[in-house]
Amino acid sequence: MGTNKTIIGVILAGGKGSRMYPFSEHYPKCILPICNRPLMEYQIEMMKGVGIQEIVIVIGHYGFDVVRVMGSGERYGVKLQYVDQGETLGIAHALGKLERFIDRPFLLFLGDIFFITDSLAPMIKEFEKGGCSAVLATKVEQDAEAIKRNFAVIEDEKGIVRRVIEKPRHPMNNIKGCGLYLFDLHIFDAIRRTPRTAMRDEYEITDSIQILINDEFRVKGVNVIQDDLNLTFPEDLLYINLMELKRRNEVRLIGKNARVINDRLIENSIIGNNVEVKREARIRNSVIFSDTVIDPAEDIENTIITPDKMIYCYNSVPREDMLP
Repeated sequence: MGTNKTIIGVILAGGKGSRMYPFSEHYPKCILPICNRPLMEYQIEMMKGVGIQEIVIVIGHYGFDVVRVMGSGERYGVKLQYVDQGETLGIAHALGKLERFIDRPFLLFLGDIFFITDSLAPMIKEFEKGGCSAVLATKVEQDAEAIKRNFAVIEDEKGIVRRVIEKPRHPMNNIKGCGLYLFDLHIFDAIRRTPRTAMRDEYEITDSIQILINDEFRVKGVNVIQDDLNLTFPEDLLYINLMELKRRNEVRLIGKNARVINDRLIENSIIGNNVEVKREARIRNSVIFSDTVIDPAEDIENTIITPDKMIYCYNSVPREDMLP
């Protein structure tokens, strides 16, 4: 797909991610490494894949690190602009801060989700047919618990979204909203009328979408997501890395300028750039961040190692039947 000047990209990356401790002390979730590349890099590539060349990134917690790592966007062939969220009061609140920076429809990503999709082009095509104020990326989800953690999308017989339900206790169907949206500018009118929720004391984007629907703006869902993996806890980072490694059919990934004595002892693991492993050791089901030096006295398994920490993750190895 060529250049798309009618749609701008938005990535929300301002959350504190306190449940990701100890990563939250030093790393915004959006720049944590997935197979030696920042999570946000994958999202930028997806946007570029549908022709988007201008992207606004909402930053907050350690936002200077996001700017340092991602830069101007030149190396990705896009233009990145940064906006500080300030107080963090939910997705709709963060989005409302952007109104004066956005003058056209926009594709919105939540910056702490790793999406697996063939293409987002069906969302763009649905929007470009005309008549829609919002297109929601959805997934046919067989795991009811996953719907309970996200939001349910209820459609009528014509495929028009009639209700969105945040974290439903009793899902009515198997269509899950996935934290990836395409909006026109009417969403900002809805956001201004979005109440703060009693449950989480935040402004929920699903409430804003429901206001759009109630105002008789057309909302559609498009099943473009094969999988959506949230970065919520440290174990999730190891799980996502190992899932992506398996998806690539690789048994190991060793970064540039890494020094490993015997790479045949690296099993189902990702070794970052400029890593030094000073003695021979078996490394299995693990991730070692770039620029880390280790001198292991024993084998390493189910572990994330950063330049200053070791995080043990005992329940993060994906089973074969969990592959997308």
